[in-house]
Amino acid sequence: MTSEDHAASAVVAQKIERRWAAISILIVVFLTAMAAVAGIHQATMPQARVEIIDPEKIHLSGEFVETNLGSAIEPDGSVTVRAVGQQYSFTPQCILVPVDTKVTFRATSADVVHGLLIQQTNVNTMLVPGYVSEQVARFSRVGDHLMPCQEFCSVGHEGMWAMVKVIDRNEFMSLAASKRRVSCVE
Repeated sequence: MTSEDHAASAVVAQKIERRWAAISILIVVFLTAMAAVAGIHQATMPQARVEIIDPEKIHLSGEFVETNLGSAIEPDGSVTVRAVGQQYSFTPQCILVPVDTKVTFRATSADVVHGLLIQQTNVNTMLVPGYVSEQVARFSRVGDHLMPCQEFCSVGHEGMWAMVKVIDRNEFMSLAASKRRVSCVE
């Protein structure tokens, strides 16, 4: 290889390197612009629906009184589960839901931030005092799911868990026909 060939190769390599550097810079600029637009949009567009609640009074009246917790059938055939997290337990401790049914989980915290995670599902949300968290799920098969608190809430955190039992829809409907609220505990 002559020095002229070497020089020509160096020029070609330099052009290719400049193109790839330019492409890399454009990708970084594009991703930065996307992040900025998304961040500005989220800052100017708050959540469509935020429900607030007084955490000091949730046990006294309203949606989260103890007699209103657990699973209930809605007029459209779906199920709504209401629950409260407080140091160091969930109420109800065992939640009963039917298989192949739309289930809406509505929950809040009475004291500190807790996490509601139903293992082996896509249900994972934070329970923040003063706010109502809502998440929709559908369970495709009968079985038990552990529901631990996944947000560290103090020294008793490791013992804070509940159970979600998914049962046959007909069995659930017969239980719900005799009670306003259904849970595993009689």
